Amino acid sequence: MNHQRIGNFIGQLWEDAVLPTLTDYIRIPNKSPAFDPEWAAHGYMDHAVALLEGWARKHLGQSSGVVIEVVRLPGRTPVILIEIPGYGSAAKTDDLVLLYGHLDKQPEMKGWAEGLGPWSPVRRGEKLYGRGGADDGYAMFGALSAILALRAEKIPHAPCTVLIEACEESGSYDLPHYVDHLSERLGKPSLVICLDSGCGDYDRLWLTTSLRGTAIGVLNVGVLSEGVHSGDASGVVPSSFRIARSLLSRLENEIDGKIIPDVFHVAIPEERLRQARQAADILGPQTFDRFPWAGKTHAMAEDLVELILNRTWRPQLSVTGAEGLPLPRDAGAVTLPYTRLKLSLRLPPTLDAGVASAALRDILNRDTPYNADVAFMPEHGVKGWNAPTLSPWLENSVARAGDAAFGAPPGYMGEGGTIPFMAMLGEKFPETQFVITGVLGPGANAHGPNEFLHIPMAKKISHAVALILADHCARKA
Repeated sequence: MNHQRIGNFIGQLWEDAVLPTLTDYIRIPNKSPAFDPEWAAHGYMDHAVALLEGWARKHLGQSSGVVIEVVRLPGRTPVILIEIPGYGSAAKTDDLVLLYGHLDKQPEMKGWAEGLGPWSPVRRGEKLYGRGGADDGYAMFGALSAILALRAEKIPHAPCTVLIEACEESGSYDLPHYVDHLSERLGKPSLVICLDSGCGDYDRLWLTTSLRGTAIGVLNVGVLSEGVHSGDASGVVPSSFRIARSLLSRLENEIDGKIIPDVFHVAIPEERLRQARQAADILGPQTFDRFPWAGKTHAMAEDLVELILNRTWRPQLSVTGAEGLPLPRDAGAVTLPYTRLKLSLRLPPTLDAGVASAALRDILNRDTPYNADVAFMPEHGVKGWNAPTLSPWLENSVARAGDAAFGAPPGYMGEGGTIPFMAMLGEKFPETQFVITGVLGPGANAHGPNEFLHIPMAKKISHAVALILADHCARKA
């Protein structure tokens, strides 16, 4: 196998065909259904699907036996399903690989730098700015460019199915219906490759070893039916904000940010502790320097291992939205009638999300201060995922692929985000091997302003995926 030729093929394909199409994709405001309930009427999702489907047909559609289909269930976001037969005499028809990504996007967010915007793609050197390029528009191109490179070099690979969904940023609530609907075509994969995760830096291949779950809901605290003069009411009418603050203190220590109830914690496996220590040695100060700090703000701990564990295996609370609070310029002398907060509690990978959501509801709804009108309504919970131990062939393959594509050994680290499909597949196929990786490294800022795709990282991940696919086909069962 000529690693250099594979890398050159992928690099040229990206420059000639992938990046122009990704640029067009970034222009499409195909927000996930949670952020655009009228997505079907607006047509942006269909536009994005047609763009990616067209690219796949142009570059792979003439290959014998390839099936490219947009599957649509009534009332649900579509999926792109690409079925690629095995190549070469070593490929076994029942030894399947599933490659996964998504094409729906997070909303715009404020704060984009001058000259940049969510739907205005801009390439600056090694970075392509705009919403969705890195999360996760590149995934289909990364998967297909790896397969095309193997075929160009006449290197065998197993039958591959590429599944691109359009609901991931909303919690993948449509995906289980497609998994059931397509169960015979998806088969029982021996290897799953997901390109929707993060990387600690851009210098090596990173494998995601775990993903946190989430418990999300809305806390509403009402004290009045309408606002009243604060000079008249303060001292008599309790502040809805203060009540909300006190309720959150049941959950979170406001001094150090630690989640208080034991129900939200799990024992961290020794292997994950060891990998966190190794990741801290690799990343050093970049563990926290990667974030756009304001002023002299510093991280929640000095110990790098503790920071990595905080964002991968420990529960953490974020208030992601608020209602009932006027903008400062609009704020008068009024005691506010209510405060409403959107809460997102990140959960350890092995914690049951249903148990966590129920506990969260009970903690916030009981013993209401002042008998105020308090209600926490869980919206949805998503289970996390802890990767199975790598088979020896895959561990060796990842090491070889990392060295060939990056010139460095791979890194292993949990991620703080959630990919619902991984937990779903982990339960469905407990013996399947997983390669979870991605381009979301320092500064990439998925979900926020100034999101970018690190182009060399995307090319090298495609290269590494090609090598892993080749090893998968050549391995001895």
